Amino acid sequence: MAAGGETLSYDPMEEAKEFDNSKIGVKGLSESGITTIPKFFVHPPEVVSNHKSSTASAGGIPLIDLSDAKSELHRPKIVQQISDAARTWGFFQLINHGIPVSKLDETIAAYRAFFDQPTEVKMNHYRREESHGVLYASNNDLYRSKMATWHDTLQVWMSPEPAKVEDIPEVCRKEVVEWEVHANMVAETVLGLLCEGLGLEAEKLKNMGYTKTRAIVGHCYPYCPQPDLTIGLSSHSDYGMVTVLLQNEVPGLQIKHGDGWVDVIPMHGTLTINVGDTLQIVSNGEYKSVEHRVLANPLKEPRISIIEFFNAG
Repeated sequence: MAAGGETLSYDPMEEAKEFDNSKIGVKGLSESGITTIPKFFVHPPEVVSNHKSSTASAGGIPLIDLSDAKSELHRPKIVQQISDAARTWGFFQLINHGIPVSKLDETIAAYRAFFDQPTEVKMNHYRREESHGVLYASNNDLYRSKMATWHDTLQVWMSPEPAKVEDIPEVCRKEVVEWEVHANMVAETVLGLLCEGLGLEAEKLKNMGYTKTRAIVGHCYPYCPQPDLTIGLSSHSDYGMVTVLLQNEVPGLQIKHGDGWVDVIPMHGTLTINVGDTLQIVSNGEYKSVEHRVLANPLKEPRISIIEFFNAG
């Protein structure tokens, strides 16, 4: 209270700046034992209540087996499955994608190891310059959005100007470099199948430079003490061509389908692919870039997701 009994006005930007300057991220807040989240994380009731409404009856997103993708006999069927999924859902999951499950587990473990480090170690990478190099921050749109969301991020640019290898945190450096190779292989395979689904040669979009700009973004969604008041990641669509997502088995991702939202059930050993805005444009609207979001995590186990974005050069 101010002098005379007047209530001091609340300044969410000032609180956000204090949080940003502390460099502890939401994981640090979570680990501090707070039971009430800061006000600048609280979203309007109509937004949060909407985020709780998942349309379970719509069923899961398509699950596609790539094991016979190189077979002349079976490839047409896989092309049909993937192009149908891109047209009707904009999202699909892959099994037998060519990456050993052990590599998926190692990559997730390496990113978790980064986020599990003490604040004083992680803060050496904390910054907000998004367009190049390596970035560790909480809410890359902290100063552009009205309300913050409950996640931290490690972003590494891979192309056209790759981050210096020595700038990638040592605890996950090897896995980040290796993941670029694996994810790129899957993206090129998927994009080739999607091209054929449009009646194009498999290499058409790759040769036109539509995957030259690449960034790997790792998100950590730690336990949130008030998940009904905030959001893990706000609703959005991805800008580029295709996105390759690797996630652990903690749920939270939802996609817009029809008039409702559908949970993307994380399954061990799978990858999730989604169509980006650019691919929707290039395909003349045949393939759909759809909105998706992540709910705040009510579980003690953190949700880890590793996304590689493939964009035009």
